[in-house]
Formats: sequence, C-alpha cells, structure tokens
Amino acid sequence: MKPEQVVYYVVLGLGILVAVVFTGLVFLTGKGDAMSGGGGSVRTTFKGKASFDDQISRVTLGLGIIFMALMLLLDLLATRAFK
Repeated sequence: MKPEQVVYYVVLGLGILVAVVFTGLVFLTGKGDAMSGGGGSVRTTFKGKASFDDQISRVTLGLGIIFMALMLLLDLLATRAFK
C-alpha cells in the first residue's frame, strides 16, 4: 500500500468520526424548529457568557466546517492515491 493510500484511509476514518459526532449533536440538540426560520444570532446572558445551547451551536458549526474540509481533502487525496 502506498503512503498516499494510508493518508487517504486515515482522513476517511476522521471524516466518518466527525460525521457521526456531527449527526449525533444535530439529533440530540434538535428542537423540531428547523423549518421555522429562527435567527442564527448568538445570544448571551446578562453577564456576557454564552449559554449551553450557544456553545453546542458553535461546536456543531465547527464540526460542519471540519467535515467539509475533510471531504475536500479526501477528494484531493483520492485523485493522487488511486491513479
């Protein structure tokens, strides 16, 4: 197996892990108002600390960005590893 293929499979494993965690967060924190068009602004309490929901929203956004980046990297690696 070529080193490019090893890197491909490592990135694939990370992508699957991120996808599972991302999906779990979305399902666990879903409130059933996905189609209501609620605002995406981050709310803070009086003392300026973000609530638990806001932190989970940020983690979910971060995982979504990481997932997209991993999938783009996976596509690039696939073209080089399996020529």
